[in-house]
Amino acid sequence: MSEGCGDLEPFALQVLGDSMAPEFWDGCVVVIEPARTAPDQAYVVAETDGKVILRQLVHDGDKRLLKPLNDHYPTVEWGPDHTLRGIVVQRAGTRRVHRKHYL
Repeated sequence: MSEGCGDLEPFALQVLGDSMAPEFWDGCVVVIEPARTAPDQAYVVAETDGKVILRQLVHDGDKRLLKPLNDHYPTVEWGPDHTLRGIVVQRAGTRRVHRKHYL
């Protein structure tokens, strides 16, 4: 992925699956900010092995973990094969109660 002006602009993704439920349900839309640094507990979009995943970044001592909110999915330790694509700054929704800002 080359880094041009467009690569630094916020973008939206639709959540597929229930790995981050109940905070992010299947079909909801999230806004991603690619130019920010990811602090502890931030919701992030990461890429590994050609897959893009939404997880919560958790710092545990020297380890950085990609943790799902749904316990039916495994927590993954951040490794050299992971690429941070951005952090979630907003959850969009058609109803006001569904909209939420992060960070």
